[in-house]
Amino acid sequence: MVPTVVVGLDDSRESRAAAEWAAREAQLRGLPLTVVTVSEPVPHRWAQAPLLGGETRAQWSEWIPREAVEGLRLRHPGVDVDMMRLSGRPAELLAAAAANGELLVLGSRAMSGAAGFLVGSVGQAVIAHTDVPVVVVRADEEAADEHESDPAGIPSAATAYRPVVVGVDTEEPADDVIAFAFEEAERRRTAVRAVHSWYLPAYYVYGLSYDASLHHEIARERAAELAEVLRPWRQKYPSVEVSEESRTGSAADRLVDAARNASLVVVGRRVRHHPVGPHIGSVAHAVLHHATAPVAVVAHE
Repeated sequence: MVPTVVVGLDDSRESRAAAEWAAREAQLRGLPLTVVTVSEPVPHRWAQAPLLGGETRAQWSEWIPREAVEGLRLRHPGVDVDMMRLSGRPAELLAAAAANGELLVLGSRAMSGAAGFLVGSVGQAVIAHTDVPVVVVRADEEAADEHESDPAGIPSAATAYRPVVVGVDTEEPADDVIAFAFEEAERRRTAVRAVHSWYLPAYYVYGLSYDASLHHEIARERAAELAEVLRPWRQKYPSVEVSEESRTGSAADRLVDAARNASLVVVGRRVRHHPVGPHIGSVAHAVLHHATAPVAVVAHE
């Protein structure tokens, strides 16, 4: 079976942005794109219309995705776009469809004010229960947002891609997560920005009040650990420039901050074989809801 990039599509702005991102990603990977739509109920006000019959209901569920797919084919002529129409529980169907793909792409809705972005219950359930990498795209994402600004200071799809940001745990580094970040950076001909966050051990805090140099020594040790984790990846991907950032503080905060100048943010999700409800990890959850760049969640053991 030929692998594909899979995207969930409905009539929302966020899913349309996700479909455009997925088409661009399929182009980068040289893969076909599978657009998955799940049957939705007819809006209540339409359902009450006296002349609404079965044919009209069918048109409602078929016309919107068919038009969207035709638009994708026109805008991305180099990508083979197929549509899969399903009926049932969206989370289960999307997870099942993703099992036959290399990547699943979903949309994230913007929330009011500075609250960030909303990954709904369906999206969270899919992320928590699929082993395929899942990329979440915000509603207003455009191709130019992933690129550096042009000489006039305006983002442009004609300029180089911004770096791919990846969160790295030096104590238990996840090869699948790091590999995904380097592969995406290589496809985009851009750099990897590796972000590592750490906290001072509790038993050091008292000593720091007397010897501030202790903090610098610990920082050097943590930076050296990050460099050692990345060393084999530098060798495996010699064309990918790598920058390393090791600082104290919240991992989620560091990644959200780095996302402001990223084409993609990559975070890990530890596979739970006996989960109790959807669980994607606190760092991944925070990054998904607040990062302004597309976020890839990669499952790992």
